[in-house]
Amino acid sequence: YIIRPNFKDKFKPAQVKEVIQEVLSEQLKGKQYDPEQAPAWCKIITEAVKERVKDLGMERYKLAVNVVIGEQRGQGIKVGCRCFWDSDTDNYAEHLFMNETLFCLATAFGVFFY
Repeated sequence: YIIRPNFKDKFKPAQVKEVIQEVLSEQLKGKQYDPEQAPAWCKIITEAVKERVKDLGMERYKLAVNVVIGEQRGQGIKVGCRCFWDSDTDNYAEHLFMNETLFCLATAFGVFFY
């Protein structure tokens, strides 16, 4: 029974951040904010991030991906979350994409499954 992941199998925030950054650039590059399309974009981005993070080979991690897309009008936004987790094994990565008309914040949480 494994109660802790090996060092090589731990959630790697730097690698996950790169994945998120790549997906956001691929999916949103050149797009203009459209309130009717934003929910579909969120779904597509969420699934793409989840699949690519799974390909990194972090076994026994539950993944939760959250994507927020909004119109860019120079306003501020605050996003918070609370989690009950083991700080030795669990972690998260996030990336913010912005262009002239939209912003997108994507966060991926990795929680070790005991």
